[in-house]
Amino acid sequence: MKAYVFPGQGAQFEGMGKDIYEEFEAARLIFNQADEILGYKLSEIMFYGTAEELKETKVTQPALFVHAIATLSAKGNTEPNAVAGHSLGEFSALVANGTLSFEDGLRLVYARAMAMQAACDAIPGTMAAVLGLEDHIVEQICEEATGIVAPANYNCPGQLVISGSIEGVNEAMVKLQEAGARRVLQLEVGGAFHSPLMEPARMSLANAIMNTTFHQPKCPVYQNVTGLSESDPDKIKSNLIAQLTGSVRWTQSIEKMIKDGMDTFIEVGGSGKVLSGLIKKIDRSANTETL
Repeated sequence: MKAYVFPGQGAQFEGMGKDIYEEFEAARLIFNQADEILGYKLSEIMFYGTAEELKETKVTQPALFVHAIATLSAKGNTEPNAVAGHSLGEFSALVANGTLSFEDGLRLVYARAMAMQAACDAIPGTMAAVLGLEDHIVEQICEEATGIVAPANYNCPGQLVISGSIEGVNEAMVKLQEAGARRVLQLEVGGAFHSPLMEPARMSLANAIMNTTFHQPKCPVYQNVTGLSESDPDKIKSNLIAQLTGSVRWTQSIEKMIKDGMDTFIEVGGSGKVLSGLIKKIDRSANTETL
């Protein structure tokens, strides 16, 4: 069985989408529609913007979302048995399985980006990648830290990202190195995504999500905060709201998808390499493809 998977922030690249815009009418329609909905030329930033411009949260999130749906519209020729997305990618997944319309999805992604940018500006935070430690050790160190710090992304076994206040993350980084981590690397990010510091953004986005129509999906979505499949629109909504301050349980999601019979994972959008690499680290026997 096949699953579509969609990347989040970090999978952007200069010139993203220009090739499919030029080649496919279906992609052009998506890009043009996005520019119209947003009221500015996102497509021009994607095609011609610098890496710095593409890295801004308010640009990155809608750019990755639009790129994924344009790619799907141009090249998608199979109905998936399941979908999943890493952080922001969950919104792309929900369009792919029919839960959200493209228009509603884009409006929510833009609202999410702006809410997260505002939270980052109001309360400085940071994130760090932890390599070579078991999850439970990282969780324990985060729990015992005096500052605000929490597990943010369970990317694959031995790779976990932590997030929180600058003081909290710095404190945890020292303790993680002392605990034997192979590497602890502070990330160049604008804030503390998937941590308690995103609470103002969660509250802001919750209102937008609750006022958006979520349809019955054509296939289940495996959601970040639970790592489990979901098909109930109301539960999908509540899990999506919880995602901003909750952990991205990517490892658990992929393990459950494999257990449920998914054997081929098709990465849609972004650079096309980020999630495929993680999935291979989670289970070498999984087949990965790029759309």
